[in-house]
Amino acid sequence: MSRGLLTILLLIVSNSFMTMAWYGQLKFKTNTLLPRWGLFGIILISWGIAFFEYCFMIPANRVGFKDLGGPFSLVQLKVIQEVVTITIFVIFSLVFFKTQSFNYNHLIAFILLIGAVYFVFR
Repeated sequence: MSRGLLTILLLIVSNSFMTMAWYGQLKFKTNTLLPRWGLFGIILISWGIAFFEYCFMIPANRVGFKDLGGPFSLVQLKVIQEVVTITIFVIFSLVFFKTQSFNYNHLIAFILLIGAVYFVFR
């Protein structure tokens, strides 16, 4: 497997954990034990999930970074990460937050992000 593909796969896994840590807690139901933990408890749970984000994000950046033998510059890594983040977020919100909708302006914003990838690789 190429370092570029491995980097992107690690970023996908990392961002899946990040999205769950940041937004998954919004779906915790009031009939579970979690609301009794309060905000501090939810922060600790999210922080625990985010630990796994770092377990994949750090290797993704190290494998992908040009100065460490990878194919991507620092700016390219960041732009790829942002596109992966928004893609994972869209999928997550459509699956877990069915009441949320995406409109044409969201699609245009996503296309512009893809344009950013194009320009950063030129």
